[in-house]
Amino acid sequence: MSEFRKCARTAEAAMRSVFPATPLQLNAHLSARFGADIWLKREDLTPVRSYKLRGAFNAMRKVRKETPEQRIFVCASAGNHAQGVAYMCKHFDVMGVIYMPVTTPQQKIFKTQVFGGDNVDIRLVGDYFDDTLAAAQTYCAEVDAAFLSPFDDEDVIEGQASVAVEIEDQLGCTPDHIILPVGGGGLSSGVYSYFENALRYTLVEPEGGMSLTAALEASEPTTLAHVDSFVDGAAVARIGDKTFARLASMDPQNVVSAAEDRICATMLEMLNVEGIVLEPAGALAVDALVDVADQIKGKTVVCVTSGGNFDFERLPEVKERAQRYSGVKKYFILRMPQRPGALRDFLETLGPEDDIARFEYLKKSARNFGSVLIGIETKSPQNFEALFERIEAAGMTYTDITNDETLGQFVL
Repeated sequence: MSEFRKCARTAEAAMRSVFPATPLQLNAHLSARFGADIWLKREDLTPVRSYKLRGAFNAMRKVRKETPEQRIFVCASAGNHAQGVAYMCKHFDVMGVIYMPVTTPQQKIFKTQVFGGDNVDIRLVGDYFDDTLAAAQTYCAEVDAAFLSPFDDEDVIEGQASVAVEIEDQLGCTPDHIILPVGGGGLSSGVYSYFENALRYTLVEPEGGMSLTAALEASEPTTLAHVDSFVDGAAVARIGDKTFARLASMDPQNVVSAAEDRICATMLEMLNVEGIVLEPAGALAVDALVDVADQIKGKTVVCVTSGGNFDFERLPEVKERAQRYSGVKKYFILRMPQRPGALRDFLETLGPEDDIARFEYLKKSARNFGSVLIGIETKSPQNFEALFERIEAAGMTYTDITNDETLGQFVL
C-alpha cells in the first residue's frame, strides 16, 4: 500500500469521530438510462452538504498535532470551504477568522455563522475574491495564524481522498469508472492519487471555468482570462499548483466540459425525478454521464455528487436556463404592424402547446411598426419550427435572441 493511501485511510478513520461516512447509493433511474450500474457518492449529505469539511478536518488535525498551541485559523471563501472550516473550528474549539467577499449571499454567511458559532469571526472584505484572499493572507501573516487553503494543500488533498477510501470500502471493490468534478483540484487529485491507474476516470469542468484543461494544454497551471461564476463551487480561474502536480499525467481526453445551461437541466432532473437537491458544482459528475455514455455501458460507475448547498432563490434562473437548453423556451423580437387586429393575428399563430411567458413592447421602430419582446414556452422543441413558419406566413418578421448573450443581458 502506498504512503498516500495509508495517510488517506488514517484521515478517513479519524473523521468517524466527527461525522459518519456519506452514503454510496445505486441509482435505478440513471442506471436504466445509461445501461450501467450508476452509484452516487452523496457528498451533498455531509453535515455541511459538501465534501469540503474533509480537507478542513485533516489540515486542522495535522496542524493541531504538530503545533498544539495554534489557536487561530484563517481562510478565504464565499461558500463550501468557509462552511467546512467553520464546522471544524467548532469541533476543535479553535478560533476561525473567515474572510468572505462583500457580495456573498446572506444565506451563505448565515450558514457559516451557524456552523461555527462563537468560534468564528466572519469578515466581509472586497467585491472580488482576489481582494478577499489578499486580505485574509495579510491578516494571517500579521497574527501568525494557520492559513487553510481550499484545495492547494497536501493535507487538504489527503483529506479529500477519504472520499475514495469510503467508495472502495462501501462498494467492496474498485469501480470500473469514476466521474469527478474539477474546480481547484483538491477532490479530483486526492481520489486520483488514491486509486492511481486502477480504474478509468472522467473529470468534468464547467465550460466557463476550464482551468484543468488550460493547464494540461500548457503543461502547467495557467490563469484563465475570464470565468463564468455560475458554477460557483467549481469555477476556478487557476487550478492549484499542488493539485495539478498530481493530475498532470491525466489524459486530456478524460477531461470534459459541461455547459452551464445543460447543468441546469441536470439539476432539475435530479430534483424532479429523484428528489435530490444539488448545487451546480454538485451536479457536474451526473451531468457528464451523457459525455461518456458509450464508454460506461455494463460498467460499475461512481459519480461524486460533491455538494448540495443550493439557494432556492436561484431556482427560477436554473429552470429558465434548463428550458432554453432543452429547446422548449425561446425569446424573439417580433416586428409587429401597428394596426387594429395585429395582436390577434399573432395570437392565432400559436399552437395548442404554445404558451406566452413574456410579452413586452420595446419601442416603435417606425410609424407603422413596433418591436415586441416575446417569450414562448412549449412542450416540444419541434413546435417552434411550425410556429415560426406560421409567423412568416402571417407577414410578420422576427429575430430569435434566445442564445444572444449580449442582447440577453439587456432584455431578458
